[in-house]
Amino acid sequence: MENRKSKYVFIVLSVFCVMMIVLSSVKDGLMNPIRNTIGYVLVPLQEGVNRVGFGIYDQLRERKSLKEQEEQNKSLQEKIDVLTEENNVLKQNSEELKKLRELYSLDQNYLQYHKVAARVIAKDSENWFQVFRIDKGSRDGIRVDQNVMANGGLVGIVTDVGLNYATVRSIIDDESRVSCMGIQTSDNCIVAGDLKLYEEGRLRITNMKKDAVIQDGDRIVTSNISSKFMPGILVGYAIGIEEDEKRLMKNGYLIPAADFNDLSAVLVITDVKSDQFQTKDSSGAEPAALSETNPESSAGSSAAEGENVPVVEAGSLPESSSSEGSETSSGESAESSAPQ
Repeated sequence: MENRKSKYVFIVLSVFCVMMIVLSSVKDGLMNPIRNTIGYVLVPLQEGVNRVGFGIYDQLRERKSLKEQEEQNKSLQEKIDVLTEENNVLKQNSEELKKLRELYSLDQNYLQYHKVAARVIAKDSENWFQVFRIDKGSRDGIRVDQNVMANGGLVGIVTDVGLNYATVRSIIDDESRVSCMGIQTSDNCIVAGDLKLYEEGRLRITNMKKDAVIQDGDRIVTSNISSKFMPGILVGYAIGIEEDEKRLMKNGYLIPAADFNDLSAVLVITDVKSDQFQTKDSSGAEPAALSETNPESSAGSSAAEGENVPVVEAGSLPESSSSEGSETSSGESAESSAPQ
């Protein structure tokens, strides 16, 4: 029975093989209809499958590319942030180095004075450093009436001292009066603070003799006759010097040497002018400098009497009480209408 079934299977397979041989030997023209039919059905289906497949592939590739770009952008942004921070630090260090060099240069210009460097930590006004605080105090040797310099010239004077801080009133403050002189001519004058006028970058120069020869551009420095400011410190440059309306004195303006818009570091002269007076008093000599008064009131009384205002030449100090009286009447020693 099993042999008979195997025989039938063999016969069927043999017939199938013969048919396939016959079909394969038939000319291509007989197979074209079948091929066309199969192609008509399969080609659109294949195109659709390819379209979907390529669409999915493109999306996956775009997502991968987008993710890679995002990671690359993130990495680049991190590098940019690091470089920006380093650049800012370098700029700050460069500015700090520049200011330190300026302080060093300023220190070298006044080697005759002992000085302490300090940083500005606060100010009382929004616009300028008319009154500000520094990070050095009594434990660092800071005392009231010590002079403060920065940016190439005189900045102000110490008015209050704590253990680790001090308050400085600048020369642009309305209450500031500094006894000065022209370094080229030795003519004495008063530099008066004026916040409103400083909006134009200037301060006032007053109380010059009628025959004073200070000219525009002359350097103005602190005078020997000051009772609070050490002599020879650059204050600024004269401009617009002319006689007053009564033709009794000359007045003008001063361009400060220091920049009061940006103060970050200063030098404090630890020498105090009053110590020099005490030293001279103890040795039996008269004090060289005179007490401060209000320059406007004293100058006005002198002008009203028609008196000539005496001038103390640079490099010579008055040694008698008569000199003190004449200077007080002329107002040339007046530096502050309020304590400084």
